Amino acid sequence: MTPPHSNAISDAPECWPQLPLSAWKDTCDTLHMWTQIVGKTRMAFTPLVNHWWNVPLYVSSHGLTTSAIPYGDRVFEVEFNFLKHTLDLRCSDGASRQLQLAPRTVADFYAEYMSALNALGIEAHIWKMPVEVADPIPFDQDRKHSAYDPIYAQRFWRVLVSVNEAFQVFRSEFIGKSSPVHFFWGSFDLAVTRFSGRRAPERNDPDPVLRKIMREAYSHEVISAGWWPGTGEQDAAFYCYAAPIPEGLNEQRVRPEQAFYHEALGEFVLNYEDVRRAASPTRALSQFLESSYAAAATLAKWDRAALERERKREREREPSSSAQDTEQPSRPEAGAA
Repeated sequence: MTPPHSNAISDAPECWPQLPLSAWKDTCDTLHMWTQIVGKTRMAFTPLVNHWWNVPLYVSSHGLTTSAIPYGDRVFEVEFNFLKHTLDLRCSDGASRQLQLAPRTVADFYAEYMSALNALGIEAHIWKMPVEVADPIPFDQDRKHSAYDPIYAQRFWRVLVSVNEAFQVFRSEFIGKSSPVHFFWGSFDLAVTRFSGRRAPERNDPDPVLRKIMREAYSHEVISAGWWPGTGEQDAAFYCYAAPIPEGLNEQRVRPEQAFYHEALGEFVLNYEDVRRAASPTRALSQFLESSYAAAATLAKWDRAALERERKREREREPSSSAQDTEQPSRPEAGAA
């Protein structure tokens, strides 16, 4: 057995399962709404942290968790368990409730979830309208979204585990201000963000609600990387963007060769399928994270010597090894997690 390692990330096929959006889009849309309901609970009971860092969920050994939420003289936690397919509510006094994750409408999920909170003595008031989606339906009226495929829900979590670990390693190379690796339930993506330390130009988004959100999120210069499971016609993909966007970023080449600059989105994109099929998914993802960050940070004139670990800069100066840094042949198809 391979001994544990502080930066252990596996290239095993089961750690990078197939996740075509066409096969689980309805489940993805339903999970998006369910995570918003739970995420808004965390948001309701926690103080605002810079850039909305009190909002996200976190990858756990079973799924996605709120982490501990304060409530009076107790704390409670809500976790999506994608192994047993349950929503687990646990309190520090030992009280608990459990909901089954199974096909059901968002309205029914919302009603049962709020009932479970009340049974635990937790009075929660959240805004019932979803955010960051087209044509939102209030949670207690949403009978459109009701799918739940346990196989694909578990694959989704398995990808999150692998990406979370890769992002943690990427984060460790940066000694400036960095966000945690966290899952934003609004945009439904896992992300990690680096900061230059400089304030960003004031944003003037026309919508007042959006302006408030964006001014807090982008008060300082950032380079952010993430993974989302897919939206619309776009399958799962990794991304990296800078805010504000430095001039000439769209002309930069990044690795691996399948990565590209998406003009409409204003960010670098690498499809998850290209990473999954690489001989080493972890190396392909690392190449994308490092090269896209380096392109943006250099153009934006970040003080990289002060913000990055010396060993990382030393590696960048080393000649590339053809065995490690060139494109590798695709590996065989992987089965489900």
